[in-house]
Amino acid sequence: MNIIIATIKSWNIKNSINFGDKNKDLSIHLISNKEDLSYEKIRQIGPKYIFFPHWSWIIPSKIYSNFTCIVFHMTDLPFGRGGSPVQNLIERGVENTKISAIKVDGGIDTGDIYIKEDLNLNSNAEEIFIRASNIIFNKMIPMIIKNELVPKPQNGEVTIFKRRNPEQSEICSSFDFKKIYDHIRMLDAENYPKAFVKFGKYRLEFSRASLKNDKILADVEIKEVTEDE
Repeated sequence: MNIIIATIKSWNIKNSINFGDKNKDLSIHLISNKEDLSYEKIRQIGPKYIFFPHWSWIIPSKIYSNFTCIVFHMTDLPFGRGGSPVQNLIERGVENTKISAIKVDGGIDTGDIYIKEDLNLNSNAEEIFIRASNIIFNKMIPMIIKNELVPKPQNGEVTIFKRRNPEQSEICSSFDFKKIYDHIRMLDAENYPKAFVKFGKYRLEFSRASLKNDKILADVEIKEVTEDE
């Protein structure tokens, strides 16, 4: 059976390789570049499933109309359709969520659902993403393949999340203590705009935050702000 895994994050790429090593009966094809997700290339592979653990671009309609494409969204759909799910959930004080495996249908997280699994949102964003990746590759993808699950329509009240922009990473003076900590940790991941404060001509970016004895301990990187920033 041919399987395509399309992802851009290092932890998913690592898990894709490990998944292939553990499942010799499957032919795993990894795609990590936007240009490689072409209809012509996919047609040559002829996959039964195309899994998208983390993909930042629109999936062409010609691809999801002709192949079974499954994305993984870190909310209990239909709650939380849209962008930046982890950050939007943490901002709302949510500690536990679901990973929803959904069939791509052209809408924004509107597809039928194959399966949902629990996900805890404690720790920083990168650790959350790695935790989610382990669940996706060790539990969800194998279950979908082995049991040939049939997706079912979403049910419940729809809530839409807006995708965040880099300017929203700034730590505001109005934030309380807990919100400062959550703000730092929810943005602490590979290729995400770190939480920051401006100090004159400098920009202080924070990562690796922890709460200890009513204090926030964190790493800080100080940069001189350019005109573009």
